Amino acid sequence: MSNFKAYYSFVKPYWHLVLATVLIGIVKFAIPLTLPLLLKYVVDEVLLGEQADAERIRSLLTVIGAASVLFIVVRYPIEYYRQYFAQLITSRTLFDIRNRLYDHAQRLSLRYYQNHKTGEIISRMMNDVEQTKGLVETGMMNIWLDVITLSIAIGIMSYMDSSLTLVSIAILPFYAIAVKLLYKKLRMLTKSRSQSLAEMQGYLHERINGIPVIKSFTLEQNELRQFGKKNEQFLKRALAHTRWNALTNGIINTLTDIAPLLVIAYGGYQVIQGHLTVGGFVAFFGYLERLYNPLRRIVNSSTELTQASASLERVLEFMQEPYDVTDAPGAKPMREIEGDVRFENVWFKYAEDSDWILKGIQLHIRPGETVALVGMSGGGKSSIVSLIPRLYDIQSGSVAIDGQDIRQVTLQSLRSQIGVVLQDNILFSGTIRENILFGRPGAKDEEVLQAARAANAHDFILDLPQGYETQIGERGVKLSGGQKQRIAIARVFLKNPKLIILDEATSALDLESEHLVQDSLERLARDRTTIVIAHRLSTITHADKIILIEHGQIKEEGTHRELMEVGGSYARLFNIQTIGEGGTRHANDKTNDGAPVLG
Repeated sequence: MSNFKAYYSFVKPYWHLVLATVLIGIVKFAIPLTLPLLLKYVVDEVLLGEQADAERIRSLLTVIGAASVLFIVVRYPIEYYRQYFAQLITSRTLFDIRNRLYDHAQRLSLRYYQNHKTGEIISRMMNDVEQTKGLVETGMMNIWLDVITLSIAIGIMSYMDSSLTLVSIAILPFYAIAVKLLYKKLRMLTKSRSQSLAEMQGYLHERINGIPVIKSFTLEQNELRQFGKKNEQFLKRALAHTRWNALTNGIINTLTDIAPLLVIAYGGYQVIQGHLTVGGFVAFFGYLERLYNPLRRIVNSSTELTQASASLERVLEFMQEPYDVTDAPGAKPMREIEGDVRFENVWFKYAEDSDWILKGIQLHIRPGETVALVGMSGGGKSSIVSLIPRLYDIQSGSVAIDGQDIRQVTLQSLRSQIGVVLQDNILFSGTIRENILFGRPGAKDEEVLQAARAANAHDFILDLPQGYETQIGERGVKLSGGQKQRIAIARVFLKNPKLIILDEATSALDLESEHLVQDSLERLARDRTTIVIAHRLSTITHADKIILIEHGQIKEEGTHRELMEVGGSYARLFNIQTIGEGGTRHANDKTNDGAPVLG
């Protein structure tokens, strides 16, 4: 029941529209209930009456005229507004739920996305939310209107002939038994089918993104077989759901068809005995349809609500996922920073049952310094920089910027003052201008142009067919690696943060692109605190400080010259790389102003 309460909290803002729709619906469903009474009058008073023919024709025309006004003039606007308001409420509710889910999705930590497939998340936000619409239109409106219609019909029928009414509703208990026995399993099968669909969508999302890999390894046939297995699994669950749904409908419809036979038999007997007029019998049979049509809709609504509730469970499971990283109670906005970063005895691991990634990290980065983190892959470099914008929270110790513990300030104010350039930056489908504006939405056109010039991107952008309005495709597939990096750097220039994190920003580029990107990174790092992750040590020899990380611990710390004089692990790695690069590249990578050149 709590699930429905959670869902109906989204409907609550539209309660006045729900009430209006129900009231309009009562009128809409009440109008057809007059038809059997009309039929009774025509049969008993007009067709079988003892009046003159002219009088009977006049009565017939009068009745038909009044009925025409009721069924054509009055019913049309009622039908229109009932349908419109019902769809309006449903659409607005689903709109609000999806907005809430998207907001929730953005607040979830990276840990959640590392453990769940993107396609499955999308399936819950789109398919499952869409399936819940029956809870609004059916659960809150139609089912109640059918219950009211059913009650009115039974009331009128009881007034006409109570014994025949009892015969008419004799099978209702069997309906209740059928619903109780059948719909529990239907709900389970519906949820299983939805889960299988989500898994297939997750698989598709990954494979579509990986089409270049599939083609390059000629894996088309293998992937077709793998997808066939996923598709077959969904087919089996869909057919199991279909079989049970067909069984349910077959039983319900069979029960429904029994009632008219009982009424014809007993009603005919009543007419023969003179206890019921022909018109009354015809009217009663007309009400039988008015009785079992809403009853059939109620049963069908049970099917729809069963399916909707299964989807609702999946929606709420996602909506109730806890946040790993949140603002602390009383967190205040971080004041404008200078860029002093300090790690005090920091211990960190990604999960409670996993090994420690960082062990007792002590690190101080002064404002304006360029600090390079080096070491073998898996040593903890990326983990250190991910803790600064609180993509994850530490288990012990503290991380502070300008003396402010980052756990005591708001996430928005913290992250708004940090710029990040990655090895593989994410660009979004849309125009180049729109992607640069991610750095600071609402920036003026001239500011966008200045940021692009600073990132060495302006010239290549102007050479594109539509310049800054060029569509770059999903993840920027229409741009080269170097062009994508310069767009990403332009975003950071537009953001203009005091603290910059550069994670292998040039390692995947060709020499020409690397030179252009390095030049823009040097400009970006000027007068800012800069933290660099680099595997190619020749590119960070002029950093103010080099930190060697091994197995989650700081093993060496100092300038390039100091570490080479020590002759430890850094010097050994540097000499190995220098020999591998021909001993010359590091000399060509030096800069005039001491800013870092990344690899």
